[in-house]
Amino acid sequence: MSRDAIRSVKLSSITLPLEVPISDAKVFTGRQRPMTEVVFLFAEITTEQGFEGIGFTYSKRAGGPAQYRHAQEVADGLIGEDPNDIARLLVKLQWAGASVGRSGLATQALAAIDVALYDLKAKRAGLPLAKLLGAHRDSVRTYNTSGGFLNASLEEVQERASQSVAEGIGGIKVKVGLPDGAEDVRRVAGVRETIGDDMPLMVDANQQWDRSTALRMGRRLEEFDLTWIEEPLDAYDVEGHARLTRTLDTPIATGEMLASVAEHERLIAGDACDIIQPDAPRVGGITQFLRLMTFADQKGLDLAPHFAMEIHLHLAACYPREPWVEHFDWLNPLFEQRLETRDGRMLIPERPGLGITLSEQARQWTTESVTLGTR
Repeated sequence: MSRDAIRSVKLSSITLPLEVPISDAKVFTGRQRPMTEVVFLFAEITTEQGFEGIGFTYSKRAGGPAQYRHAQEVADGLIGEDPNDIARLLVKLQWAGASVGRSGLATQALAAIDVALYDLKAKRAGLPLAKLLGAHRDSVRTYNTSGGFLNASLEEVQERASQSVAEGIGGIKVKVGLPDGAEDVRRVAGVRETIGDDMPLMVDANQQWDRSTALRMGRRLEEFDLTWIEEPLDAYDVEGHARLTRTLDTPIATGEMLASVAEHERLIAGDACDIIQPDAPRVGGITQFLRLMTFADQKGLDLAPHFAMEIHLHLAACYPREPWVEHFDWLNPLFEQRLETRDGRMLIPERPGLGITLSEQARQWTTESVTLGTR
């Protein structure tokens, strides 16, 4: 095949409304308001030979417009470039916006482009992205989070947990971190009773405990045989997480809020978790995520990527150790396709690339859009 070149890059800001305002522990501790929407930055890249790739990043509560503006400022550097040179193109865009750093919002803006380039490359090869990268498995264990938020009553959480298990989900995660620890224990006990002793159960405190509270709550929750306790402490408290990892029998999971490879390296080097939870859109895309997987595997860590199952399913399938992928049905309205779950696992789609296309509804939710280059 002759050398191809990028012809155009379309950037779109799409606001996904949530049916019900969502609350985790950060709302109940007064640090955030309930979440009512998620803002996505989509990148659609087209080549001279007619290949197309799609990628996305996202922001919850704030930052979406800034991600869009940053991507708009630097993305024209892709026009005329060979789309196969993903690592080189990522570095080029990083330098185009170097004055605002290589983490946080600027990194997240580039993630949509990086993911789109990988999607395009897999489509050129006629392969699902997992197969292009080199999969260890054709399906990944999956657990559900979207039914376990604190705005829902225990009875609602129990009902949704039962429904998820019936739909082929392999584990249930519920939110904790309420000011009243006894209520956390009551909710966890109720869900454990509903799903039985053999179903994996996880809890997520969303960074709302201090060190002493996390230790006490971790010990109180050990009777429920949890698969992990997620984000018990502030995301940047490496030492505190390391102490919990050494002290508690229950595995500690964290990492979703970190916004660069360097931040994850510090977490990994500090032996601060048993299960690492990177988020490809937050760390800069698939190029960066693959680097993290290498570090995590060298340390013997388990992997459970955060959110964005449409991307993370493919990446988790490539991890040498048996991983988890987080099932969220929030994003379903954005795409024409659905990911299939069966016997506790999410199946790698046979469609090329990520295997997703934007829905007409997503197009209608677009608030801003720009095309760089020509079509």
